[in-house]
Amino acid sequence: MPKPDQSMPEPRTTTSTDRSASAALVWFRRDLRGHDHAALHHALTHYRRVYCAFVFDTTILDLLPRCDRRVDFILRALQELKAALCDMGGDLIVCHGDPVREVPRLAAGLGVSAVCVNRDYEPAAIARDAAVRQGLGGVEFLDFKDQVIFDRDEVMTQGGTPYSVFTPYKNAWLGRLALTGTHAWPVREHAAHLAKPHVACELPTLRQIGFEETDLDALGIPTGMSGAWRMLRSFVERLDDYADTRDFPAINGTSCLSPHLRFGTVSIRELVTYAQAQAGRGAQTWLAELIWRDFYHAILWHHPDVVTRCFKPKYEALRWDISEESLAAWQLGRTGYPLVDAAMRQLSLTGFMHNRLRMVVASFLAKDLGLDWRKGEAWFAERLLDYDLAANNGGWQWVASTGCDAQPWFRILNPITQSEKFDPQGQFIRRFVPELAAVPQKFIHAPWKMSAAEQAACGVEIGRHYPRPLIDHGLARQRTLVRYRSAFGARA
Repeated sequence: MPKPDQSMPEPRTTTSTDRSASAALVWFRRDLRGHDHAALHHALTHYRRVYCAFVFDTTILDLLPRCDRRVDFILRALQELKAALCDMGGDLIVCHGDPVREVPRLAAGLGVSAVCVNRDYEPAAIARDAAVRQGLGGVEFLDFKDQVIFDRDEVMTQGGTPYSVFTPYKNAWLGRLALTGTHAWPVREHAAHLAKPHVACELPTLRQIGFEETDLDALGIPTGMSGAWRMLRSFVERLDDYADTRDFPAINGTSCLSPHLRFGTVSIRELVTYAQAQAGRGAQTWLAELIWRDFYHAILWHHPDVVTRCFKPKYEALRWDISEESLAAWQLGRTGYPLVDAAMRQLSLTGFMHNRLRMVVASFLAKDLGLDWRKGEAWFAERLLDYDLAANNGGWQWVASTGCDAQPWFRILNPITQSEKFDPQGQFIRRFVPELAAVPQKFIHAPWKMSAAEQAACGVEIGRHYPRPLIDHGLARQRTLVRYRSAFGARA
């Protein structure tokens, strides 16, 4: 298991002013834990009194559906964070509003001389932080690297440019890690500087911030720091098999830690430190997946226009089909391709989708249905519990061949062969497409191939109980090759 926190040299700061008699405010965002926390560590080791706060950002919340698992996940994480801070002598102030107003108001009311945060790399968050910084007036705004191992310009090519291909980035990343190592930012040993505000700090309920109860309990999704720890302990027992099992959705082969990484209830440094210390192929494969996460955050930082545009500009010439009917069938898991439908229904029912299946359904949307990858990216952004802009955008552009280090445009995943390879007995399909539960293994990947008598024998009529294929994959593949060739004059 991960080793105890290690100390690390103090970070460089933007001023040499003596702060020993000052107060600071730590603004929590996507770092909802009370240990190994860069901004909190910095504040505790540089300021006499440290207050902690979280803001339910109405500029984000107002755009969400009223029943959103992510808001519930955050609130539960805050409950644990508040308890941890109280146990160490502090507390958590929770506000509901626009951070551009709320953070300066808090800073002024508490009389702090600095606001400390962990850095965010999304363009909207960068703009928000710039507005907060401006609104603080003479109060310092200090940001720290926390949610990635290396950020900004720390991993660059020898020519000083950002990497756009993963393998050389990974090699450079590993080389830098060998030089610097990973170090925790301890909190508890400096907790004497945590301060309690003079007013009560009650956490709101979901209803008080305008949201409804969700099914997190029914789904059994572990939340908060304790949930992250339980999931990590469980995964460690399966880590040796990770390289062999991670692509099979019917097997519990992945860590399922992505929501905890997204909201910071686990530290990326804890995970990398542990993976790096293991010798097996499973751990090294998992480490590579963690490096992909840093890679996509670097891409977003250096190329913020990928939020709305193709990483490779020439792919903006692609002319996508427009079909609300096809998009709705894909969203609802009614395409007629069992593995695609099972994956999309898993997403709707649980807020989660297996990583292999994310590639399958993305390829089906962009290269079978011919729909703009941005339509799928937006749907994932609405539904994924672990939604992360950098990873979501990077993954979608990778599959659509418009992104960095993407699969070649002429490689098109076959939903049937993917199903046969990664869900060979149809266990995953039967779990999420119950109308196909009695279909024999011979036909589970392409049930439309059953005769009328065979359909009757297993109680499913294709076209009535389960849809016929929305499109023929072979024909769709040819249309996609033409689409890409015509967009920029490419030759196979």
